[in-house]
Amino acid sequence: MLESVKEIDKVYHKILYYGEWIITIFFTIEYIARVITVKKPSKYIFSFYGIIDFVSTIPLYLSFFIVGSQTLLTVRALRLLRVFRILKITRYIGESNKLVEALKNSRVKIFVFLFAVFIIAIISGTLMYLIEGEASGFDNIPVSVYWSIVTLTTVGYGDIAPITPFGQLIASFIMILGYGIIAVPTGIVSAEYTKSSLDTIHINTQACRTCNEKQHNDGAEYCHKCGAKLHPEIE
Repeated sequence: MLESVKEIDKVYHKILYYGEWIITIFFTIEYIARVITVKKPSKYIFSFYGIIDFVSTIPLYLSFFIVGSQTLLTVRALRLLRVFRILKITRYIGESNKLVEALKNSRVKIFVFLFAVFIIAIISGTLMYLIEGEASGFDNIPVSVYWSIVTLTTVGYGDIAPITPFGQLIASFIMILGYGIIAVPTGIVSAEYTKSSLDTIHINTQACRTCNEKQHNDGAEYCHKCGAKLHPEIE
């Protein structure tokens, strides 16, 4: 990202270049070590994180094989692949697994919801085409559907806008509907995320006899505060 800022790249080009080499070497060692140590290398190589690791490592090496002024754009695109290194961080964040699981469990509901939104966008876009017409910029139904999607998502580019009172009234309802539409997928994923969290961690209120600490996980044998045994054998 810093290299794309000309003022910074002009002053710190060498530092950024050597830093890139150091990072690339570390990523290369990590990638090779993973391939060597895993039980099924092919499974890792073609997995999501395996592909991300590979794409994050190769740009600097490929720039040596692609030479010539006519391929500068290609080299530039390869350098942008380094941005994918951000995705490598997610594997080390435990909560990301819960989020991914919540998204998987919600995919059917979200698909049905998006399909319903798509139908609404087609109907409202067609209606606005009939009401406004070409005079207001609604040249055809696809353009009108585009306007409807922009309005439903509360983006509002402003390149197309209704000018008739009835069209503005319909647009107002679509705008209000858009706020509700934004909240629905968030609620679906949040509910699944909460459900998965509750399924993973169950809390009981058993008190520790040593420190009186409560709120231990179900099945815990020792106190998470003082380490005393929660179920001492009765002599």
